[in-house]
Amino acid sequence: MNKPLLGLILGGVLGALDGLTALVSAPEVAPQIMTIIMGSMFKGLMAGVLIGWIAKRLNSLPLGLLIGLAIGALFALPFALGKDPTTGNVYFWEIMIPGSIVGLIVGFATQKYGRAPARS
Repeated sequence: MNKPLLGLILGGVLGALDGLTALVSAPEVAPQIMTIIMGSMFKGLMAGVLIGWIAKRLNSLPLGLLIGLAIGALFALPFALGKDPTTGNVYFWEIMIPGSIVGLIVGFATQKYGRAPARS
């Protein structure tokens, strides 16, 4: 499987699981869980395809890990800076840590298991 497609699939799946972690880290958001899961999945899809596209250009596991971590954190940051509209709470670390871990895992997987482009 090519790297961008692997990043897209893995980013979407792990993004949805990232959204589910909201039930553990902030149980008071349970009424909004479907919105959180869909948003996290979309964020994971976008970050995953970008990480995979970059992984296709680079062939370095350390750089893949670093770039995956950075992109995961960058995509999570706007959501982490926002406030919950119903309670006014800020869930900075509850959003940043799982989002960064998703990026790190996708960065690793795309470098390690993604198919490199054919050389002509």
